[in-house]
Amino acid sequence: MSSHPIASAPPVPVDHRPAVTVLSGFSPGAVHAAARALLIADERLIAVSHDLTGIRDGVLRRTVRSATELIEQSTVELAHGCVSCTLREDVLPTLVRLTGSHPGSDVLLVLPSAVEPEAVAAAGAHSVRFDSFITVVDPESFLDDLGSTADLHITEADHRSVAEVVVHQVEFCDTVILWSRPGTDSRDLDRVGALVHRLAPWAVQVPVGTTNSLDCTGLSQLVRRTGRHDPRRPGMLGLALEGRAIGIEGEDSVLFESRRPFHPQRLSDALEELAERALRGRGQLWIASQPDIVLAFESAGGGVSLGSLGYWLDALPVERWTGTSDDRRIAADLVWDPYYGDRRTALALIGLHLDQAAITGLLTRCLLTDAELADGFDSWRALTDPFAGIAD
Repeated sequence: MSSHPIASAPPVPVDHRPAVTVLSGFSPGAVHAAARALLIADERLIAVSHDLTGIRDGVLRRTVRSATELIEQSTVELAHGCVSCTLREDVLPTLVRLTGSHPGSDVLLVLPSAVEPEAVAAAGAHSVRFDSFITVVDPESFLDDLGSTADLHITEADHRSVAEVVVHQVEFCDTVILWSRPGTDSRDLDRVGALVHRLAPWAVQVPVGTTNSLDCTGLSQLVRRTGRHDPRRPGMLGLALEGRAIGIEGEDSVLFESRRPFHPQRLSDALEELAERALRGRGQLWIASQPDIVLAFESAGGGVSLGSLGYWLDALPVERWTGTSDDRRIAADLVWDPYYGDRRTALALIGLHLDQAAITGLLTRCLLTDAELADGFDSWRALTDPFAGIAD
């Protein structure tokens, strides 16, 4: 046996920067009520909020306050009037500045209803210490917002629908506050809570507001300084590639997986019906006409969008695999097929009164038949493709 001492692993550095909690939601009244409760619970907490009313003119108003004082209120002119510009030009610089100038105070970032928390996490990943992402859901308006087909039109270039923003806010969070009111029907609250769980089974739910008084300190203890944010978590549509769950199987929820590719035309013809049957759809697609590309799929508010998640590992030279995460390579190894590699469809469809058999049957009919499958890759590439150019 060697007499050399065993080298110990270097200690993991401790991040002593103030923690930033991000609060989002599509019901401004509920979001700001939750923010006030958290400020009351901790007099050292600093809240940052932005008013986007003038964003089309390149102007926004920033407010920084504690429970007892207005710290600053400023009008900011942006070089470009867009939501992403707001993050880049003011929100993140303000967070960095405040965490440096108030080292003993945590920061609560209260997002405008049109801003999605995932964009904040991505933009500030290397400059801010995010502790938790909280979404506030108002049970009285949540179902209407989730099914809304209306567009936001925050700016002329912003074509997101209300439903898209609402699902993105809930899905990215690690904590959901169900902000109800005294007298709320318990069955309605249970129904909304069950739907939120299907959208974000990884999130902790905290129901409040069912009584005439609110324990601000108790709420704060449940949602702040939890360390629930996982900075390594991939974007929602890339979860399956990393071997993570994209949903749960059960009532009003369908998980559809297939090692057989979709026929592009039959899938295209079925998308409208699919979007009508489910309030929310998300995941990755394998389409025969583009056998090397991972296509991202999502639907909300009756609309469907497709995009590219890059290449299947099997379509890449082995030396390029190191450019992907360890989790993705492990996940691919677990499902590897001798002929098709890591190619597979993984979808989650979520709704109310969902006809699981009808949705599964609809998707199954869109897959290649045995005869089409036997034709092989070269034949598949020649299929008429309504999705051509999506991955460019």
